[in-house]
Amino acid sequence: MGALRVEPARVQTWATRSAGAVWGIFDVQLLLYAGILVFFGLLMAYSNSVGTGVLAAGSTFARSLVWLAIASLVFVVAAAFDYRWLRTFAWPVYLLNIGLLVLSRLVGTGVGGVARWVTIFGLQFQFSELAKILMIIVLAAYLASRRDQLGTLGTFVGALVLAAPLVALVLIQPDLGTSMVFLAILAGTLFLSGGSIRWLLGFAGLGLAALPVVWTVVLRDYQKARLLSFLDPSADPLGSGYHLIQSQIAVGSGGIFGKGLANATQAQTGFLPVQTTDFVMALLAQQLGLIGVGVVLVAFGALLWRILRIGWRSEDTFGLAFASGMASMLLFQLFVNVGMVIGIMPITGIPMPFVTYGGASLISIALGLGILESINLRQAKPRF
Repeated sequence: MGALRVEPARVQTWATRSAGAVWGIFDVQLLLYAGILVFFGLLMAYSNSVGTGVLAAGSTFARSLVWLAIASLVFVVAAAFDYRWLRTFAWPVYLLNIGLLVLSRLVGTGVGGVARWVTIFGLQFQFSELAKILMIIVLAAYLASRRDQLGTLGTFVGALVLAAPLVALVLIQPDLGTSMVFLAILAGTLFLSGGSIRWLLGFAGLGLAALPVVWTVVLRDYQKARLLSFLDPSADPLGSGYHLIQSQIAVGSGGIFGKGLANATQAQTGFLPVQTTDFVMALLAQQLGLIGVGVVLVAFGALLWRILRIGWRSEDTFGLAFASGMASMLLFQLFVNVGMVIGIMPITGIPMPFVTYGGASLISIALGLGILESINLRQAKPRF
């Protein structure tokens, strides 16, 4: 996927820069917008933990603080690491990615035959979340090695071949939502990095043609019911449509200003299940209202802009491709999760980045943002 190539005449090393120069090119806004989103996630964890003791052992809020501490350390280490070495280690990263997904299938636990979570030191970790970032690294390294052939069919097919095993391993967990995120990362990275729109449209056409096969062979009955429930949740109000109906009640009752923190009636009465994960935005809308949701969406928009800005200003294809993959992943998850909560998208279990409770998601995103900061810090000229 390409070896590490550094041109000393053009690239000034991080170590030789003064502290002022490094601070000048550190993207503070990237960290700021991510911090705002993490803050809202902590608010939701706090709200969920009020009844059981906010800092009680095992409470959602206490665990969120632990995950945040780990994620902060991961961000710092990733930012300090020279991202250009990732091109050299692309193949080991790819094999590690496959190994983690195989391990999840072999020893992972879950409900109803699902094998997604692996317990590490008493904390459950979902390797498929980390696999998203590792996939972005591998794709970015691959595209960087073919920077003069980005629009060719060979490059497109090669990217598909790299992604296919990862998508298949996630599908058999089974985890339809995450497999969709993988495909969004693939398409977004190719498109924003300069891939051929013709081949992307052809890929989309093949995907549509394969839908009947996926529906008949791949999807399980409960997944089909969840996908169809958004069309008419009232058809099965106590079954497949229950989650969506309760979510819409929660969102609608929040109004403009919300009912106040820790006053989410749908969550407190137990009517809205999985309110800290899949439907956390419904919980946020009921407590903080339209204004709170608006602040979250604006922060997301600003964060995506900073990510793409780092990619566009990067002096190598790897930086552009990695930023493209991160932006595609976050945008797709944001769009699907919000659409799922208000009933315009099928229920697929895709988490809301930063806001959904879960250490694997937060740590993985912190790793991705740290790599972006590393890309930003190691450009040839300080930029203020």
